[in-house]
Amino acid sequence: MVLDTVVESIESRRSHLTDLALDIWEHPQTAFEETHAAGRLVTALDERGFEVDVGVAGIETAFVARYGDGDPVVGTMGEFDALPGLSQRVSATREPVEPGGNGHGCGHNLFGVGSLGAAVAVADLIDEGVDGTVVYVGTPAEENGAGKTYLTRAGVFDDVDAVVSWHPGWFNAPTKGSCLAVDAFEVTMRGTSSHAAAAPEAGRSALDGIQLLNTGVEYMREHVPDPVRLHYVVTNGGDAPNVVPPDATAEYLIRAPSRDLVESVTDRFRRAVDGAGLMADVGVEITQTSGAYGVRPNETLGDAVYETMTEIGSFSVADEALAAELRDSLGDVSDALEDLPPEVRDRAADRPYFTDPIEAPDAGEVGAYSTDSGDVSQVVPLGRLRTATWPVGTPPHSWQAAAASGSTGVDGMLYAAKTIGGTLGRLLTDPELLADAVDEFERRGGAEAYAPPMPDDADPYELLGIERPTFDPLDGSGADASGMEAADDD
Repeated sequence: MVLDTVVESIESRRSHLTDLALDIWEHPQTAFEETHAAGRLVTALDERGFEVDVGVAGIETAFVARYGDGDPVVGTMGEFDALPGLSQRVSATREPVEPGGNGHGCGHNLFGVGSLGAAVAVADLIDEGVDGTVVYVGTPAEENGAGKTYLTRAGVFDDVDAVVSWHPGWFNAPTKGSCLAVDAFEVTMRGTSSHAAAAPEAGRSALDGIQLLNTGVEYMREHVPDPVRLHYVVTNGGDAPNVVPPDATAEYLIRAPSRDLVESVTDRFRRAVDGAGLMADVGVEITQTSGAYGVRPNETLGDAVYETMTEIGSFSVADEALAAELRDSLGDVSDALEDLPPEVRDRAADRPYFTDPIEAPDAGEVGAYSTDSGDVSQVVPLGRLRTATWPVGTPPHSWQAAAASGSTGVDGMLYAAKTIGGTLGRLLTDPELLADAVDEFERRGGAEAYAPPMPDDADPYELLGIERPTFDPLDGSGADASGMEAADDD
C-alpha cells in the first residue's frame, strides 16, 4: 500500500528528520536571511537525489527541488523562518537563550522538515514504480515579507497539479477554511526640523502627519465593511520632544476576506495618506512592503487529508513530562478550546497533547489571520492541514510554542510528514481524486484571474531594508545532512 511505504520511509528516517528539525531550531534566522535552514534542507534533498534549483524568484534562500519524471506533478512546501524576540530554551518557564533574540515561535523549523520528510517518502514511492514527479518548494519569509507571493509571481507552481502543505498547531485536522487577504505599507512623512519652543513656526512636523493619518484610519474604521481590519504601529516618531520631528514612519496592515475588498480599502488609505501630508504640510512617501490573497479552500484535498489521518490514527509524545509542564504553563485555555467542535472539547481539555485526528473545524469560515499560502492557492489546488506539535491551547508566536517546537513537537512533525506523504501518494496513484481536486479548483475560479499583489519590480530585500545574503548550500561546507539518501533502519 502507498501509505505503508510512506510511513515506513519516514519512520526509517525518524532520527535524521528529528536531528534536522532541532538543528534548524537552534539556528533561528528571520525573513529572507534563513541561510542555515535553507542550506540544511537543500543539502538533504540533494543527497536524496532531488534536482535542486536555489535562488528562485530572485530570493537567495528560496529553492525548488524535483524528483521523478513526467505527470502527474504533486508538491509540498516548507517554511523555515523564525520570529524576532522569541528566543526560548526547552523549558516550561520563560527562559530566552538570548534576550531579544530570534526563536521558532511558529514552529517553522518543524514545518520545513516535516514537508521534506513527506517529499522524500514520495520519492521512495517513485523509486518503487509509481509514475509522476514530486516537488518540494522552499518558501522563506512567511512571517514578514510574504515570500510565496514572489514565488507565485515567478510561476514556480505553474506546472504543479496539486499541493499539500501544513502548519504546526495543537490538534490534528485538515484545514478547509479561508483567511484574510492583506496589504502592508510603510509610510514616511518628511518635514522640517526646528526648535519646538523657540521657533515652532519654522518647523513642519512629520509626526503630525503620521498622527493625522492615524486619526484618519480610526475614522475610516466606521465606514468600511465589518470584516475589514486595519492595524498600525509608529516605528519612528522623532528623537526629542523639543525638536520638531523632520522624519516619522509608521507601518500599516489592511486585511479583508477578499482581495478586491483589500484593494478598495487600500485606495482609500492612499488618499488618506496624501490628505494627512497636505494637512501637516509635509512630504509623503508610501511603500507597499507586502501583499497576499486569502486562501482558496479545496475541500476535495481536505477530505483526502482527513482520510489519510484516520488511516494513520493517533500518535504519542515521547516526553510526556515536559508536555504536561508546558500545558500547565498556559493556564486556562478554555477560549482556545472553542475552536474545536463541542463533541471533542472534553476529549482535548484534560490532555497535555490532543492527537486524535478530527474533521476540519474551520470549514466554511474565514480565519482572522493572513498567509502567503493564499497566493499559492490561487494558481494550484492547495490542501492544508495542521498537526499537534504543541500542547493543547498553545497560541502561535508564544514562548511555549517555541519551547515545544524544539522538543515535543517533533512527534507531530513526523505525523504531518506521513499525512502529507500519504496524501501526495494517493494523488499520484488515484487519477480520479486528482481530477476532482482540479475540478473543484476550477469551479472556485481557476488560475486565470490571478494578478500578483506586488508589482513586477518589487524586490523584498530593498522593501524591507535587508542585505541580500550570498551563500552556496551545495558547496560542501554545510553541516552534514546524511541519512536522506536512502531509507535506513534507525
